[in-house]
Amino acid sequence: MIKYYILFESYNDGFCFEKVLRKDKIKYTIVPTPRIISKCCGMSIMLKEEVLSCVHNLVNKNKLKNEGLYKVNKEVNTCEKLW
Repeated sequence: MIKYYILFESYNDGFCFEKVLRKDKIKYTIVPTPRIISKCCGMSIMLKEEVLSCVHNLVNKNKLKNEGLYKVNKEVNTCEKLW
């Protein structure tokens, strides 16, 4: 199963990011960062593939701090940084 995660340096960055997603009515889930990419504060936002381009536009428009978007395939235990 493939999942997409936005990572953050701090919880505050994550909550600021969440505020923008909520305002724009983007569906998301706050989750612990998967161990395979656990190089941040421990909090991440999981997104569905269909909202990724919209979220990327919001990041650029609002200059939202983040550590990147990661694509994780849990079946083969791999991750890839997308941006």
